[in-house]
Amino acid sequence: MIEKLHESGIRSEHAYIGGFASIGVSILAWLTSRGKTGDSKAQADRWGIFVGHWAPTFFALGVALKLEEKK
Repeated sequence: MIEKLHESGIRSEHAYIGGFASIGVSILAWLTSRGKTGDSKAQADRWGIFVGHWAPTFFALGVALKLEEKK
C-alpha cells in the first residue's frame, strides 16, 4: 500500500501536513461540537477524540513514506 501511495505522488511531507492539520481539525471539531450540543461535554469530547485519532495515523504514514522515499 505504501508503495502505491508513493507511486501516486504522495510524499511524506503530505502525510505530516495531514497529521498537523488533523490536530487543528480535532480542536475545531471539539469546539464546534461543544457549541452545538450545549452542555453535553461528553459528546463534544468523543467527537474531538475521534478526529484526534487521525493524527498518529498520518504521522505513521509519513514515516512509512519517508522510508519508501529512501529506497
